[in-house]
Amino acid sequence: MRSGVRVGVDVGKVRIGVARSDNHGMLAMPVETVSRDHAGVTDVARLVAIVSEYDAVEVIVGLPLALSGNRTASTDDATDFAEILARAVAVPVRLVDERLSTVSAQSALRASGRPAKTQRPVVDQVAATIILQHALDSERSSGRPAGSPVDLTGRP
Repeated sequence: MRSGVRVGVDVGKVRIGVARSDNHGMLAMPVETVSRDHAGVTDVARLVAIVSEYDAVEVIVGLPLALSGNRTASTDDATDFAEILARAVAVPVRLVDERLSTVSAQSALRASGRPAKTQRPVVDQVAATIILQHALDSERSSGRPAGSPVDLTGRP
């Protein structure tokens, strides 16, 4: 298992959930929810600051595929965002399958007794935590980084 903090990102239409791992890559924990800026300025700047603040070695972005495994509009949105982020940070960015992470986050919050009305501000953070923990567990069991790297080769 590689050492170093990883930052997990759950890209939504309105909000971006952010999580981080410990330095040993064992445990993911929520960090904050960032408002989405479709111009890609303030949200990306905040994520760059978080990556720098935690001295992260990698960013994991959730890739929302359909249950069938097919791409959706959300898949394209997350991929586009990951490419923008990869250009802005000095560490690798990887895309990891995140099917059902938001559903799992909502279930976990419900199970903890949190009222639905108060879930909205944190559900994205919990989803990012689930995505990142999945990536950490996958790397620990396989010995290889989870997901696939964002490849900017040949892109403007």
